Amino acid sequence: MPASTTSRSTTVQVAQRGVIVLPKSLRDTYNIKPGDTLTVLDLGGSFMLTPGRSKVDELANEITQALVERGETLESMLQALREERENRGKKD
Repeated sequence: MPASTTSRSTTVQVAQRGVIVLPKSLRDTYNIKPGDTLTVLDLGGSFMLTPGRSKVDELANEITQALVERGETLESMLQALREERENRGKKD
């Protein structure tokens, strides 16, 4: 990580197949090497690019795997939500 938090603007051009090249200064500053994974977050037309894989994606994959291992399906979870709503409605 850089010592400074100063914002900088850099312009890059999109090449064939959507390829962009990060300037060497950014690759060096953030120690980004060929083959590294970056996360692109679409903020309604502005893009934020961060080194590494999104923690949200990792957590979602872990939760999905745990639910699959328990035999849960989307339909079973929706049914459980319906039942919980019904039970809460009866308490009120």
